[in-house]
Amino acid sequence: MTTMSRFDLRPPSDQQRARIAEGLSTDERRVLLQHGTEAAFCGVFLDNHKDGTYTCRFCGLPLFNSSSKFDSGTGWPSFFKPYDETHIRRIADTSYGMNRVEEVCARCGSHLGHVFPDGPPPTGERHCLNSVSLSFTERGQALPDVLTRGAPEGQVA
Repeated sequence: MTTMSRFDLRPPSDQQRARIAEGLSTDERRVLLQHGTEAAFCGVFLDNHKDGTYTCRFCGLPLFNSSSKFDSGTGWPSFFKPYDETHIRRIADTSYGMNRVEEVCARCGSHLGHVFPDGPPPTGERHCLNSVSLSFTERGQALPDVLTRGAPEGQVA
């Protein structure tokens, strides 16, 4: 189901991209901007059980609610449903001789991970993400406004 996002989905400007990229660690840059993958079972959000919203580490767009997170046993944070389907983009990925679906942030194009058709109900999807691609905001806190555009009215995690 596609919805109309209340968030500004226009991509960051070149100046914003440069400013944000300067603040990224080497690992964050490798995963987010060069489509890398972090090692399994070491990501900071793998065992996060707090209530809140996972956002794009690069641009701050909400990507997944904690209520859709599940333990897939794969070593990466996994979710069965996006915050809003319009906030992610799916791209065919045939790298390394595999047929997969890459998942990127719809606003900034940063690499998040991959989505597989072996998740739990109700969607049957497993959005397998890199922790370094994400930030987390606890329920009741203001969502990040990385691009300084102002969050939609009343948007808290």
